[in-house]
Amino acid sequence: MKLCYITDRKALAGAADQQVRLLHGEIERAAGAGVDWIQIRERDLPGRALSGLVREAVRRVPADSRVLVNDRLDVACTTAAGGVHLGEQSLPVAEVIRFLQAHRLPEKFLVGASAHSLVAALAAAKAGADYVIFGPIFATPSKALFGEPQGVERLAEVCKKVAVPVVAIGGITLENAPQCLRAGAAGIAAIRLFQEAQDVRVVVRALRSQAPE
Repeated sequence: MKLCYITDRKALAGAADQQVRLLHGEIERAAGAGVDWIQIRERDLPGRALSGLVREAVRRVPADSRVLVNDRLDVACTTAAGGVHLGEQSLPVAEVIRFLQAHRLPEKFLVGASAHSLVAALAAAKAGADYVIFGPIFATPSKALFGEPQGVERLAEVCKKVAVPVVAIGGITLENAPQCLRAGAAGIAAIRLFQEAQDVRVVVRALRSQAPE
């Protein structure tokens, strides 16, 4: 099971520079607790600032964690990040794959994609995405613009029909995470579940204990 912490520095207290420093700590704690992927999703940061944040994240996480950069392939490629995560309005997955092959980036570099429908999930997998993050499964403020929650039944359909790992996102809690895992999700992605945890190690242990045998 893959656990993915998606960052949101603006949800942290303090001025802008303090939020970045706090986010460094959140990233380090999450990775140290056993979160597999840290997805840097700070869309408003200009390239230089984002690059600095990603480099610091890569420096802080252990070797068995992976830093993914949301949308910005250029930043991901120049910061030793472990992959790029593409939204439905980002560069097409197939174009990114061709670029990576032409520039001979490490094979372990991941290309992930967000999908909000079965059609989009199938297309991303066919184009060569290593994984798909699908949702929102449950209601959540951060995914409200993507419409009504998909629900667990739709998640199960996507997991069954899509050939790559499907990670559930959207309103995931410790209470409803087992429903997603039983539906076939290969992992859980979240902001608040990890970033607002009093002890992220407790959250990680609880999630891993819920994984189906």
